[in-house]
Amino acid sequence: MTQFSASGYDVPRTSGQCAATGRALEPGETYYATLVDVDPEAGEANALGMARVDISRQAWEQGHRPERLFSYWKTTVPEPNAKKKLFVDDGVLLNLLHRLAEAQEPERLAFRYVLALILMRKRLLRYDGSERREAEVDGERVEQEWWLLTPKKDPSKGPLGKWDDEQRIELLDPRLDEPQIEQVTRQLGEILQAEL
Repeated sequence: MTQFSASGYDVPRTSGQCAATGRALEPGETYYATLVDVDPEAGEANALGMARVDISRQAWEQGHRPERLFSYWKTTVPEPNAKKKLFVDDGVLLNLLHRLAEAQEPERLAFRYVLALILMRKRLLRYDGSERREAEVDGERVEQEWWLLTPKKDPSKGPLGKWDDEQRIELLDPRLDEPQIEQVTRQLGEILQAEL
């Protein structure tokens, strides 16, 4: 695997307006925040390979969905000067981790890895050990480390919930250094509008 080496990310926070109608989203209004795959051949590429697109609840209910929809969550526009709070719940974070299971791009592997670290810190994933596996990457044989993780059965119960020992999550360690982990964590927080 090539080493993750993006110098920066450019997935923005919410634009404050509905992408379907162009209308400004008002404080207290419910809307859908989405992550979409970007098309690098159309000149939309960024280091992460995803962009954030916000859709008002009314437009969403009328069937407006962005192209190449990867994931979404329902949230509310904060009141001005309101105390910052987590906009996505733990179930959304676990869902994103699962949705990225087949990712091959170094940027998405890094995104998934940092997401797993956050979920481990929140005690929603348990580290059960690791395995070394040989793989062919860019035409050469390399040894990779895969973490074995167990999620909580019900993430809404937080760290006190029971472990789902029936479900195993395998996670490739992309061997990020501390600055890379901090960079991906910052970007993840911006995308999800959360303090991670």
